[in-house]
Amino acid sequence: MKRIMKRYNLTGILVLIILFASCEDELNLEPAQSISVETALSTSENIQNILIGTYAEAGQSDSYGGRLQMLSDLYGFTSQASWNGTFQQPREVFNKNILTDNSFIRDYWLNSYEVINQANLVIDHIDIVEAEVQSTVLGEAKFIRALAYFDLVRLFGSQYVAGQQNSQPGVPLSLEGIIDYSGDLELPRSSVEEVYIQVINDLNDAYGLLPATNSFFADKYSAQALLARVYLQQGDYAGARDTAHDVIENSGHALTGTYAAAFNNDVDSSEDLFAFQVTTQGGTNQLIVHYADQPNGGRGDDITVNDEYLAMFDSADDVRASFFYPSAQGGGRLTSKYTNQYGNITLVRLAEMYLIRAEANLNEGTFIGNSPVDDINEIRIRANAEALAAVTLDDILLERELELGFEGFLIHDLKRTGRAVGTIPSDDNKLIYPIPQREMDVNSLLEQNPGYGL
Repeated sequence: MKRIMKRYNLTGILVLIILFASCEDELNLEPAQSISVETALSTSENIQNILIGTYAEAGQSDSYGGRLQMLSDLYGFTSQASWNGTFQQPREVFNKNILTDNSFIRDYWLNSYEVINQANLVIDHIDIVEAEVQSTVLGEAKFIRALAYFDLVRLFGSQYVAGQQNSQPGVPLSLEGIIDYSGDLELPRSSVEEVYIQVINDLNDAYGLLPATNSFFADKYSAQALLARVYLQQGDYAGARDTAHDVIENSGHALTGTYAAAFNNDVDSSEDLFAFQVTTQGGTNQLIVHYADQPNGGRGDDITVNDEYLAMFDSADDVRASFFYPSAQGGGRLTSKYTNQYGNITLVRLAEMYLIRAEANLNEGTFIGNSPVDDINEIRIRANAEALAAVTLDDILLERELELGFEGFLIHDLKRTGRAVGTIPSDDNKLIYPIPQREMDVNSLLEQNPGYGL
């Protein structure tokens, strides 16, 4: 499928995509220098351009362009790292004392539903797309929709508990594209169970629809890898094991030769299962802004790494223990994962699949693909850490924090394994985002999370 990333700059297409629950005024369907709704949704080329716009929307700083990962880190950090920046919104997250008017969280919600609506429009109009690319376009749209809903439900809903009904409130499920905003657009929150079912259905569909390779767009193994992450979050270890194993064995991807080679890449590395593309025209990513110093394009010392994190490493030769540098702004220790302003933002990489397979095999008492210790040693040997003779669950969870640190995993790993965040229990309502007040004001069907009432 021939598509060019820069083609998302179609004002008439992108202006159609507005969050259903946040729309207070009727949408102007004919802005200056735009195309009509009918034209935007009438040709195969335009539907594919909407799909390109969906990637671009998801890759904005409010979501996968950096803030989602950064806030997920801050939510899980206690002594490992510190927030030193001047922005109050990330400080609220780091302090686990979030206000309902937090604009970072509000904008993440807004952006996510913009992404979902664009994906819905592509899905709704898939019959218009040329037959030879129709399956791929549909698979990509379902992949992106699943991605958005998965992160929404695990941030705004309480943790999925295996073996339970999971009827607790999740997020609103909107599964049809909206272009007419004059009617009643209010939706209640679907249950956590319902949202997970939709995410899994979309990813299974995407896996069946997508090709094995698809340039830098999502392919079938992007979907399968994300599904492994979903199953792990649910505590479905057999599902997580089997999907991660499929990716490791069949995707054609390989760990980069060195740990450093997995980061700061202008083009996808051998390890990248899915990455959002960054170009000089599109601007820098938000991870650089808050994790890097000024010579590398960042603000300086917003997020600094503490000695407590380095003390978690058990091997002096582990290159991950020295993958840091002193900030030019004052000597605070910064992660070296984000030093290229125009480096792609890796969302899923193969190392995670080894970690998932190891944890899932250990929990299931199986040896699908490899033993848990051998999978962990694949990761450790690449980092020049000493190989282990055996592993426990605690060893694997520690390895996740060492390997995947500062990539947005921490809060989700703590909650799914029932570990406290400092002194806050994993099931405390402080570890669930509030529904943004703006959404509560315009959608009377929304139920606020406990502890965030006025």
